[in-house]
Amino acid sequence: MPVQDRDRSLGLRLAAAAALTLAVLVPSALLSIWVIGDWGPLHHLDAGVTDALHSVAEGHAALVRFMLVWSVVFDPNAWRLAALVLVIILFRRGAPRLAWWIVVTMAVGGVLAAGLKLLVGRHRPDLLNPVAQAAGFSFPSGHALNAALGAGVLLLVLLSLIPDRPRLRIALWVAALVLPLITGLCRIGLGVHWTSDVLAGWLMGVAVVAVTAGVFDGWRHRTGRRHATMSREGVDPGARG
Repeated sequence: MPVQDRDRSLGLRLAAAAALTLAVLVPSALLSIWVIGDWGPLHHLDAGVTDALHSVAEGHAALVRFMLVWSVVFDPNAWRLAALVLVIILFRRGAPRLAWWIVVTMAVGGVLAAGLKLLVGRHRPDLLNPVAQAAGFSFPSGHALNAALGAGVLLLVLLSLIPDRPRLRIALWVAALVLPLITGLCRIGLGVHWTSDVLAGWLMGVAVVAVTAGVFDGWRHRTGRRHATMSREGVDPGARG
């Protein structure tokens, strides 16, 4: 590829990466500010959506059981365990770069979630007829953040390892989108989170994956490797061997 075309391609990639990062970081920051400032419109939105979803759950015991089971199966610790298993597998098969990227990404996400919960100190919804209880502060949703974080990490790692098959790639993308979506909706429906808690969790999880993946890709490029097309190849296509 001519130098001019290569530079143009790099510029487009950097611009796209910056746009994606801003697209998730700016809304996350705004949500945090609005929650801390107890912004009226956000409070009304939170109360309206949470009450509506919770009222649906109140009248459907089977739905409540489903949401409770889902919340246990896709608990933050379940995502961490899946990541740990994958890290061990990657070290054993000689892919330490990917393994360390997972460790760093999951650690950053965990610290971010814990730190913001303490910083914001938002209480959980206090509903008249709760169908579930949860301990700790509410913002951001740890379930939503870790679901987005874990699904994003697993997606980019598996795309790095599997053969380039369109149907399999589409299936992975669908799973990475649907699992965090259902997880967040379950937390709102159970009445243990406000809507903005879940939105912030999704956005922050995506932001952490986007930032660490961008840094990782930049390191790969500086070591003489080409930039990865992450939507198709994952974060480290060289790991396929």
